[in-house]
Amino acid sequence: MKTNFSRNLRPRSRDPLPIPMLKINKQDALAYHEQLPHGKIEVVPTKPVSTQLDLALAYSPGVAEPCMAIAANPDDVYRYTAKGNLVAVISNGTAVLGLGNIGPAASKPVMEGKGVLFKKFAGIDCFDIEIDATDPDEFIRIVKALEPTFGGINLEDIKAPECFRIETELREKMNIPLMHDDQHGTAIITAAALLNALEIVGKRIEDIQLVVSGAGAAAVSCIRLYLALGLNKENLVVFDKDGVINPARTNLADMQMQFATTRPVTTLAEALQGADVFLGLSAANVLPAGLLLSMANDPIVFALANPNPEIEYELAMGTRPDLIMATGRSDHPNQVNNVLGFPYIFRGALDVRATEINEAMKLAAVRALAELSKEPVPDMVNNAYGDNTLAFGRTYLIPKPLDPRLITAISPAVARAAMESGVARLPITDWAAYDDQLRQRLGLDQKLMNRITSAARANPRRVVFAEADNYKVLKAAQLVREEGIAYPILLGPLAKIQAIAQENNLDLEGCEILDILKDDEQRNAYAELLYQKRQRRGITLYEGKRLLRERNYYAAMMVETGAADACITGLTKDYGRSLIPSLQVIGPAEGVKRVSSMYIIQHKRGPFFFADTTVNIDPTAEEMVEIIGLTANAVRFFDTEPRVAVISYSNFGSPSVGTLPDKTRRATELAKARYPDLLLDGEMQANVALSPQLLQENYGFSPLAEQGANTLIFPNVESGNIAYKVMQEIGGAEVIGPVLMGMRKPVHILQLGASVRDIVNMTAIAVVDAQRDGKAL
Repeated sequence: MKTNFSRNLRPRSRDPLPIPMLKINKQDALAYHEQLPHGKIEVVPTKPVSTQLDLALAYSPGVAEPCMAIAANPDDVYRYTAKGNLVAVISNGTAVLGLGNIGPAASKPVMEGKGVLFKKFAGIDCFDIEIDATDPDEFIRIVKALEPTFGGINLEDIKAPECFRIETELREKMNIPLMHDDQHGTAIITAAALLNALEIVGKRIEDIQLVVSGAGAAAVSCIRLYLALGLNKENLVVFDKDGVINPARTNLADMQMQFATTRPVTTLAEALQGADVFLGLSAANVLPAGLLLSMANDPIVFALANPNPEIEYELAMGTRPDLIMATGRSDHPNQVNNVLGFPYIFRGALDVRATEINEAMKLAAVRALAELSKEPVPDMVNNAYGDNTLAFGRTYLIPKPLDPRLITAISPAVARAAMESGVARLPITDWAAYDDQLRQRLGLDQKLMNRITSAARANPRRVVFAEADNYKVLKAAQLVREEGIAYPILLGPLAKIQAIAQENNLDLEGCEILDILKDDEQRNAYAELLYQKRQRRGITLYEGKRLLRERNYYAAMMVETGAADACITGLTKDYGRSLIPSLQVIGPAEGVKRVSSMYIIQHKRGPFFFADTTVNIDPTAEEMVEIIGLTANAVRFFDTEPRVAVISYSNFGSPSVGTLPDKTRRATELAKARYPDLLLDGEMQANVALSPQLLQENYGFSPLAEQGANTLIFPNVESGNIAYKVMQEIGGAEVIGPVLMGMRKPVHILQLGASVRDIVNMTAIAVVDAQRDGKAL
């Protein structure tokens, strides 16, 4: 018996889904922020504080020394404190997202979120500061007083027109980088997109006719930046909610009136006659489709109202096929997203200790962003978005937010501009070393699961969940369906699944439910197939029918026969019991003798990969060689080049007491012979493998000495299992896995008791695994 909660879903189709706008459930959003620790950020010590000496150095009496040094030389604050990498995200809550004036306390979740983006994309630490002050003078006084604490200030969600005065006066009074991102972030991103769009259609910014809908902070900053790039002010017409801005208007601030037009136009229809560009920063559906027909050839429309643009993308493109369009939405090409700018602009400004973020630095960011769009798109970005056609053109004006090149393109450009314009206090001399520093500071690991999830969403597959009569599995199924990651197929008693869903307010629309005990015909057909496969391995037809009443066998048979593309199981049973059905039904990939497993360790130092952690209890040296090969292949699957260390309690034969060093040494020798192009060494202790300094000081002959290892091969399952669990609990790492390697078709076994997030992550991995169509992970 099967049930599908959606009339429109085709759960067995392989056609890619359009990327959906995520449906955010109120309860989920509140629970996400409420779970301990509350909120989204915390303070973590960067120095040891475990001994009496540590504490004496961190605080009294040792802390007096850097205090006196800074008193003698104020610039030493950057040497002895975190100021140089610390930005304040400051708001008074007067213009929060689309919520309006909700006050400082209510704005705090947004400011914490902005801090998370700073950290994730540019490695910048943040404090969010919500100020209970609406008077501009008081607000300016408070922010100015914070200058000794922070290396930079990001103003956020402050209403116009006060935001203009606040930013202008603070820039004049302060000697650290400061930017109101609501104004300048959108301006920088759209300016890069505009330059590229004009290049594609063969027009010059000096010649275009521009119509702007909206006269708020972002619109004003966009216009200013376009003028700096060469826009002719005489070719500009601006509208606000009350109509065209012209000299007859008396209800506007000077900030808006500077763009008043003297042209004899009163309506949007009149202004768009022959116009080249429409910029919308106003409200949904204010641009009728018919008006596009009167615009010039190859018109450019940036409809940036959120969540719904000034004109829907499909309607606009259907009306003018020669149109180039950008929106603020991720489900259409050319998404204008401020995260393409502010993290990297502040990164460059901080790294040269700039005294401000000036126009030269903003223009440098514009040009760097525009130029990056013209470079070949890396495979990891193509994979993340499931689109191998990404290339400079009408549907790719600006890079994608998950492009890891953004930090090394924009931050150096901003830093150079700061130096050339005379506002840098710490010039950079070695730009190659600076690029390396940027990569190390951020670490591509922070985007690993983002890329996997985006790739899954680009081409979702059918994933069967064998343990669907469980809240965590059903919640994960809801999430992967809503996010467009997969088509869930849920195995379990229909009544129980529906009861769990109702009790927990879960929306299972689009999830197919199979109650396998009520479908004798299909179950018996699978039993016959199992009998044919295993009749010489002790399974009779009777036993096959009995086994097919177990959901792990049924799920494995669905994957084997193509009724599903991947299987997720293991939440409620131990690993071995969950794995055996898939081994019997699907089996290893061709040429693979033993499957194995790997955990991904997401750590601030980068992604690390541990194997084998769950399958092979005590592999021989020869079996370890196969584990090394499977693991290296899997690490490359995650867009990382493996640097493999074979782990032991000895280092290159010292001490050599016991059989374990002999086994790992032998495995290393065999693996080097079998995989000559693999960066591999051993045997060595784990701390040595992970420390380039220790390797260089003591074992400079090792090929791992330059960077250290990112992939650890353990001598037995006990050591690997213990290592990943220690990292998970006290190592400050997020652990993803286990990733099952070497199967002929995608099957992934969860940790016993895995979280909903774990299940979602493993589902995304399973989908991308299935997209490889037969290539073993």
